[in-house]
Amino acid sequence: MIGLIVRIVINALALLAVAYFVPGVHVSGWLGAVISAIILGIVNAILRPILFLLTLPAVILTLGLFTLVINAITFELVAHLGLGLTVDSFGAALIGALVLSIVSFLLSTLVKAAEEPAK
Repeated sequence: MIGLIVRIVINALALLAVAYFVPGVHVSGWLGAVISAIILGIVNAILRPILFLLTLPAVILTLGLFTLVINAITFELVAHLGLGLTVDSFGAALIGALVLSIVSFLLSTLVKAAEEPAK
């Protein structure tokens, strides 16, 4: 349970960073970031695998780069729900999804490094 809460906080912080660095991506505040992080996690867990399978030929032809488009689609879908995250264009969603992945990975790595006991 603690791991889930930490993951949501990490993703909310990453969403706030995306809104700060990427023009065209806006978050209404902490609560909007947390709600959007939760919804984005649910959408990525349910819809992203389906989209990946449906677009598998495009993913193979582009050597996996089409996965960025899938991430942008899920990012923009969450933004269209109007729960604290807004995106001005698909380009902003594409860059926002890429930055979100990078920032979320870096924050997760930092948290894991801080949790490991010193040897």
